[in-house]
Amino acid sequence: MRNRPFPHGILLLAGALFLLSAFASPRQVLDAGGVVTWVYDGDTIEVEAIGKVRLLGIDTPELEPSERDSYYLRLGVTRKTLRRIARDALHFNIRHLKGKRVTLEKGDPPRDDYGRLLAYVFLPDGSMANLLLIEHGLATVFRRYSFEHREQFLEAEKIARREKRGLWALAPARK
Repeated sequence: MRNRPFPHGILLLAGALFLLSAFASPRQVLDAGGVVTWVYDGDTIEVEAIGKVRLLGIDTPELEPSERDSYYLRLGVTRKTLRRIARDALHFNIRHLKGKRVTLEKGDPPRDDYGRLLAYVFLPDGSMANLLLIEHGLATVFRRYSFEHREQFLEAEKIARREKRGLWALAPARK
């Protein structure tokens, strides 16, 4: 039996592919196979083997009245509308996320002050749940921090307002 030389080209190719995959995409995909096991509200879910996930870049009204209502009230959204939209956002997530296998793209920083993973949540069809909630008028753009999809989210919110979807159905137009 003759000794064959080790194919060093294969090692070089494998190393190059590894480096390309590490730098090819700015996305930091965490888990291509996480199933949503629970929906807490419009912007917080539970994903198997991950834990609580806060949808990055959005805010939805709370199910119960809170001090956070003041932001929406300044925008002309009534308390009655806030509670309805909070329920609608919850039901939207139950319908579109619960039991579904999602892909998570973590944010920077990766966790919020409550220890929840901050992430963009992608549905099996590739659509982003965070953006869908804004497009349906069920969420607003979280403006306190910068994040990768901020401009896209702001444009979607502007369209939802103009077309009077969800939160914006009865709110006065902003100038």
